[in-house]
Amino acid sequence: MPIIFSALITFSLGYALVSGLAFSVVKKTAEDLKTFDVTEPPPPPEEKPPPPQKTETPPPPQISAPPPLVRMETPAPPIQTTPVMTPAPIITPTAKPAPPAPPAPPPVNRSAQAKANLASYFTDSDYPPAAQDAQQQGTTRFSLTVGPDGRVSDCQVTGSSGSSSLDQATCNILRRRARFTPAMNTAGQAVSGSASGAIKWVLPAE
Repeated sequence: MPIIFSALITFSLGYALVSGLAFSVVKKTAEDLKTFDVTEPPPPPEEKPPPPQKTETPPPPQISAPPPLVRMETPAPPIQTTPVMTPAPIITPTAKPAPPAPPAPPPVNRSAQAKANLASYFTDSDYPPAAQDAQQQGTTRFSLTVGPDGRVSDCQVTGSSGSSSLDQATCNILRRRARFTPAMNTAGQAVSGSASGAIKWVLPAE
């Protein structure tokens, strides 16, 4: 029993000590709390909104510019100058005055006249064989130039018979056979004149 009692006393003393110590600690803490100036902490700073995210735009495609056109100017061809040759002065000889024109012949007073009928200079034997074989016939008209000697110097066919053989034979015969009295001027001199006519060619009878 004495052991139990001493244990209780020891427990009580320990409890009292512990309780007193605890009370003093609590009191001290209460006093400290009374003197502690409680201040509210400052509000936290407002958070700034995050900056907007920049959308990276891809750079535009780079278009390579075409190379500049280089125009080569063709130089103008050199101007060739031809030396101008001054022509030598042309010396025109002084023309001699033309001789005076001869006086005009006296007008024709009488035309040329055939000495016989022109048809009488033609015979059947004069018919061209080519025209006879081709049975060609017709009238050849002509114009004659008669010289001062009365002979035919020129013959021109003015109307064809239709046969070149007959036309050619007409002029050939008149040049050889026809005779004229030449034309005369007012002074009584023989001069060139003209005459005209026609020859009818008819096929000779067989």
